[in-house]
Amino acid sequence: MSSIPTPPAEPQDNPDAYIGLEAEHAESQARGRGWSTVRRLPPGAIITMEYLAGRLNLEITEGRVTRCWKG
Repeated sequence: MSSIPTPPAEPQDNPDAYIGLEAEHAESQARGRGWSTVRRLPPGAIITMEYLAGRLNLEITEGRVTRCWKG
């Protein structure tokens, strides 16, 4: 039987540091810090609950990050 793959390590980054940043700047900064996927979402977006290592979610309101979380 094959082994279960080990997910990649996530960047050592604090999602709260993105709150208040302009959306374009936040996305660029996140990619520069090693996040493999950066997802922009409108407030109240319906999303699936699967956790994806290396993904950073940015909730954007009026061009600024209002919420940010891993997965």
